[in-house]
Amino acid sequence: MGEKRVRTSFNVSGSSVVDAIKQKSAELINLLQALRNDEVVAIPDETPEAFKERTGEKFRLIALAQTGYEEAAMWAVKSATV
Repeated sequence: MGEKRVRTSFNVSGSSVVDAIKQKSAELINLLQALRNDEVVAIPDETPEAFKERTGEKFRLIALAQTGYEEAAMWAVKSATV
């Protein structure tokens, strides 16, 4: 997923720095995706509503972090190619 989001195969400049930025960003996005795919375990006596809220919050935070890494990769690549 990370490789697709930051387009690791697209590097018009051929810069090794751009390659490194994109690869590291993809790794971070993939790490968060693996965290997202981990099974969420219910806490004893947790209501279904509380479980749903906690799980939803986890997914929201992961999505925000992934988006942040995508944006950071874009700015970092731009800085490396100015």
